[in-house]
Order: sequence, then structure tokens, then C-alpha cells
Amino acid sequence: MEISYKADIGGRTFEIQVGKVAKQASGSALVQFGETMVLVTVVADKSENTGLDFLPLSVEYQEKIYAAGRIPGNYFRREVGRPSEKEILTCRLIDRPIRPLFPKNYHDETQVICTVLSMDKENDPDVLAMVGTSVALEISDIPFDGPIAAVRVARVNGAFIANPTISQCKDENCDINIVVAGSKTGVVMVEGGGNIVSEFDMLEAIYFGHAAMQPLIDIQRKIKAEAGVEKRVLIEPE
Repeated sequence: MEISYKADIGGRTFEIQVGKVAKQASGSALVQFGETMVLVTVVADKSENTGLDFLPLSVEYQEKIYAAGRIPGNYFRREVGRPSEKEILTCRLIDRPIRPLFPKNYHDETQVICTVLSMDKENDPDVLAMVGTSVALEISDIPFDGPIAAVRVARVNGAFIANPTISQCKDENCDINIVVAGSKTGVVMVEGGGNIVSEFDMLEAIYFGHAAMQPLIDIQRKIKAEAGVEKRVLIEPE
């Protein structure tokens, strides 16, 4: 069943689609903002009695050259090499808010893969990947205490902007640039930086981000209800 919802974030359309591609995965989501699009898939091992006492969660984030309409500039014209620093940092950005939300007795190997399908060079895919990961987990049978959402918040010329463009973040008058991840009731993670600003200004930016992400939380709940996938039953430790 294909499900699609749109939300207004910072005066622009944020679209989430599920059930369209990667149907063999435990959960998948297509997330689009502007002309930037990210595919997120999650898969979890279904074998029982793994004998592990920790969560083997891996997160991969991939930016391919084709997503920006370019051809690799190396001799072989192929995608080669290890992940870039941006890809590694984005993996950590995705991992941190979701890892604490798995049940303590959930120890199944779980893999999250975020693939950038299109990049318009104005909308950073990292926040899209974070939201898409929550959506994919919500509609899967994987136990997850979500949903969560994320927005980037920038302050330019004294005004806060939700999911600003890359050029707005690079503006010389931008003194705050943070990513806020949270649930319906609270903030899960904050990462970012800025110039020397007061504690009050930084808190104001966090509150602004938490309010801006609420439409994404609401539509995830609707998507989960429509998908109607039952979560797997975990065996309580003796």
C-alpha cells in the first residue's frame, strides 16, 4: 500500500512516501524536500536467540555523485574510495537520536541505509535521512519508541529559519546553525554551532526547532496507523 503525506516546514513542502520502493525491506521511506530526495531502508534479522547482550545497529549514509547530476572525476569514472567525512558524520547524526529508543532487550542485528537519490545543492540531505529513518522504523515490525523528527535551524539577520538552504547557512549574517532532533514531548539530540551567542538565544533556537518538527511527528503517526504493521514480540529476559 502506497502512502504519501506532505507537511509545511519553513514555508516549503516536505514530502514523505512509503510503500513505493524497497518493499522487501523491513521498512522503507522516500523523503523529499525541494529537489533533494533520500531513500531510507531498514532491515532487521528475524532469527531468535542471538545470544547477544547489546544492540548490533549499523547506520550507513551514502551520497553518490550521480545524485548531483555529475560523473566521478577519477580516471575510472567510478564511485570509489571510503566514505567521506560528511558521510561518516551524517551516519553518527542519524544514529544518536534513534539508538536510545530501541528496547533494552532488543538485540537483533539491525541495519539502516540512507541513499541520496537526488541533491539540488540547496537542501542538505542529512535532516531528510534522519526523518526517513524514523518513518522506516515506525512502519516496520522493529520495536522502536518513536516517532522522532529533525529539523535544521539557522538564525539569519536575527530571524530563525526551519530547514534553511545551504546558502542561507553560509550567509555571513548566520550566527546559529544547529540540527534539532526530538519527539512529540521533548528534544532527543542537538548538534551544531555558531558564533558567540547567549544561552537564551540557543535555547530559543532549540524551542523553535522542536515546534517546527511537530508536523513531521504528526504525519508519521498517521502513516504508522495506515500501514498497520504489528511490532515483533520480544522475549523478556529471565
